[in-house]
Amino acid sequence: MRDGSSTHPEPTSPNTTIPGWRLILSDAGRLWASREKPFSPAATQAGAERTVDADNLEALRAETDRQEDFAREAEERAAREQETREAPAPEGREEETPEREQAGQVTS
Repeated sequence: MRDGSSTHPEPTSPNTTIPGWRLILSDAGRLWASREKPFSPAATQAGAERTVDADNLEALRAETDRQEDFAREAEERAAREQETREAPAPEGREEETPEREQAGQVTS
């Protein structure tokens, strides 16, 4: 029922839902979507937006898909960076540190 107050778009059907997102229709007729579960800290830190808006449902779906893709890429990037930090140094080669770099430098 549309009575002029903010509400969920009606009718609710698979065509008017976005799984994992809560849809809201503003008083002005603008569509908003708010993710039901927060993004991971890595995705949030990278800039994934939990609440987005659009002029129509098609554009709103595209924006929520974009945020999901962005978050997934940020999480994958963070996982790769974590693996790199945790990987042992190659055998036969000591890990470079600022002190080791300076030890090899000659100052005049």
